[in-house]
Amino acid sequence: MPSTPSMPASQRVVQICLFLVAAIAIFGGTLQMYLGEPQVSARLDNVHRFMAGIYLSTGLISLWAAITVRQQGTLVYLLALGVLFAGIGRLVSISQVGLPEPAAVWLGYLIPELLLPAVIVLAHRATNRDASRVAA
Repeated sequence: MPSTPSMPASQRVVQICLFLVAAIAIFGGTLQMYLGEPQVSARLDNVHRFMAGIYLSTGLISLWAAITVRQQGTLVYLLALGVLFAGIGRLVSISQVGLPEPAAVWLGYLIPELLLPAVIVLAHRATNRDASRVAA
């Protein structure tokens, strides 16, 4: 049985971050698809569940990217950008309507959404830089 070369630490970091994003988005998307937002208008519930579907599908894409991380390039950066935009969306919401209660929960969502993209981008860039050196 042929052995596969070990994964660089920076690539393992990207993979772990993508698995984390996948778990959060799959769980969160499924939960929000089920729960919806029934105490608001039918229009807002419809939009909420639609966005839950987007969230769920992003989780599945992140899962696939984590599993196939050795073959991924730009997709990793795009997923990191999506997570960053989600965090920015939360910041805009907080600035417009305030921090929901309990505050610790919502900050617990926000902080990783702002930090994980940087970790993913830096680690993926390091992996690509290391791969370029090996190939040269």
